[in-house]
Amino acid sequence: MNKGIILEDLGVKDYKETWDYQETLFKSIVHTKVLNRRTDANNATKNYFLFVEHPHVYTLGKSGDLSNLLLNTDQLAAKGAMFYKINRGGDITYHGPGQVVGYPILDLENFFTDIHKYLRFLEEVVILTLEEYGVKATRSDGETGVWLDVGTPFARKICAMGVRASRWVTMHGFAFNVNANLGYFDNIIPCGIKGKAVTSLNVELGIDHVDVNAVKIKLLHHFKTLFQAQFLNA
Repeated sequence: MNKGIILEDLGVKDYKETWDYQETLFKSIVHTKVLNRRTDANNATKNYFLFVEHPHVYTLGKSGDLSNLLLNTDQLAAKGAMFYKINRGGDITYHGPGQVVGYPILDLENFFTDIHKYLRFLEEVVILTLEEYGVKATRSDGETGVWLDVGTPFARKICAMGVRASRWVTMHGFAFNVNANLGYFDNIIPCGIKGKAVTSLNVELGIDHVDVNAVKIKLLHHFKTLFQAQFLNA
């Protein structure tokens, strides 16, 4: 099993360009796996982890409801936001400046073959990172992602998640609100869940700006520990 993960920080990058890049990496891993099975070869599959920040964009998962987008085409343009229907699970979400987005493109056969466990590990990476900032986060039953004050009238989501998996290869991932402009969430029903708020780490800490690089270092540390992996430079 190859537990080395090639790490790339793409900086600020258009959503569609990043999606296309994810698809290229995803298909290359699947191609290797198909070839191995056809030829009885044993070529190691690669694993990737992409960090990125997107310009304002709304994305709707394959099972999502378009009515959860509360803007029409003209209003999207006025907000400087794009919209895409995509091939991950989940409903609608927002990506934008101040968000740390992580896309693990992994061959889970290098780690474990359990999608439920994979999602719980992604959540745990964020939960443990928030703990380092003194913020107590948890899961909400039946609602993928990371939440604060679950079970109270003040429940709010701080990290959304949505993945696609085929032949045990993953793509898409998590969007962690670190210094996010929460006003953009007012234009959707986030993840199709009504009556629950969204928050950002800087808001929870009562400060203007959280050091994003420090957050990334903490996320990678917990990811590496949970997945028993090693990060490699691209």
